[in-house]
Amino acid sequence: MKMQSMARPFLLLCFTLFLLSPCRSDSDPLQDFCVANRQAGDITVDGFPCKPSSSVVSDDFFSMALSKGGNTNNVFSANVTSADVLSFPGLNTLGVSMNRIDLAPGGLNLPHSHPRATELGFVLQGQLLVGFVSTSNVFYSKIVNEGENFVIPRGLVHFQYNVGKEKALVITAFNSQLPGVVLAPVSLFGSNPAIPSDVLAKAFQVDQQVVNLIKSKFGN
Repeated sequence: MKMQSMARPFLLLCFTLFLLSPCRSDSDPLQDFCVANRQAGDITVDGFPCKPSSSVVSDDFFSMALSKGGNTNNVFSANVTSADVLSFPGLNTLGVSMNRIDLAPGGLNLPHSHPRATELGFVLQGQLLVGFVSTSNVFYSKIVNEGENFVIPRGLVHFQYNVGKEKALVITAFNSQLPGVVLAPVSLFGSNPAIPSDVLAKAFQVDQQVVNLIKSKFGN
């Protein structure tokens, strides 16, 4: 009898929490929009603070960030232009963003990952080798042509490489207002402060002089 009397309040508590849980995790929007107020402070858990509705204007919901090609006159012959919440305040809290990737012939969008988003790409022009590596260390790749799509699962290291004879243009979309990017070579060899050379030498099984040479290419 004593066990039964103790079990009833416990079951009642569990049932009450079960009923309350949908109320505590409402995933539906609670407002039409929340245009980012970049002057109000740093980014928060769910995004930037909202501009007062009285200050919101039409231009907050439109952007020309992706309208012009990026400069590919660099060592990698590629350029990534972002339309995320940092440049497009109307995206705040909406969970979407886009990139434009311009690649000259032979251009490479460095191996990188997006820790907060899956990437969906559409090739507007050119021919690309697109590949990513799974957590099982399996490499998946394919040459993607104009008019075709590709998808990169969230957080996996991937790249785009222009294997055609003409420039390439790709538009990518993300399920995050700020997907973040971790550039593999820059993170390893150009971090601030620098990762110790002996650590990298052991990790890559090369001489420290090789590591120092690579570091010099990325500002370290």
